[in-house]
Amino acid sequence: MKIYTKTGDKGTTSLIGGTRVTKSHLRIEAYGTVDELNSYIGLVRDQEVNKSRADILKEIQDRLFTIGSTLATDPDKNTKMVTPDLQPEDVTLLEQEIDKMTAEVPPLRSFVLPGGHQSVSFGHLARCVCRRAERLAIRLQEESPVEDLVIVYLNRLSDYLFALCRKMTYELQAEEIAWKPRV
Repeated sequence: MKIYTKTGDKGTTSLIGGTRVTKSHLRIEAYGTVDELNSYIGLVRDQEVNKSRADILKEIQDRLFTIGSTLATDPDKNTKMVTPDLQPEDVTLLEQEIDKMTAEVPPLRSFVLPGGHQSVSFGHLARCVCRRAERLAIRLQEESPVEDLVIVYLNRLSDYLFALCRKMTYELQAEEIAWKPRV
């Protein structure tokens, strides 16, 4: 199978179901951002500090592929293609991981600035892309069906990534930089 098909050379692509849309379509932007997020999660997973969390991060990447396939499917077409689905338990897993990490770090006393260590910065980049993916999914939901669970998952995932950044900061003994606004 060739990597290139040339079918998108004029700026269109196919959704699952066969409908052709422009590559600038909001649905393409939404699942493209989920794909970008998945790449950042891979970068976070590859950090030495996350060796013990590699399995959960891989699970998250798998769920992001699920979300991507959901967003890539034309909601107006009945397709014979079976795509995986998101489950409420996927959100519960994130919540359990957030609670576990939060219990292991000092209490949050202020907003924190992203940074302190390169691994932590990668995590914050993933968190920001996750928030963008969530905003795009919400915008898409305003004009076309998007499962509520997709938005819930992305929202919880950004919380997970914030907790992960705090946990990495703690484990790496890096400085957690408190935001001190000018007065």
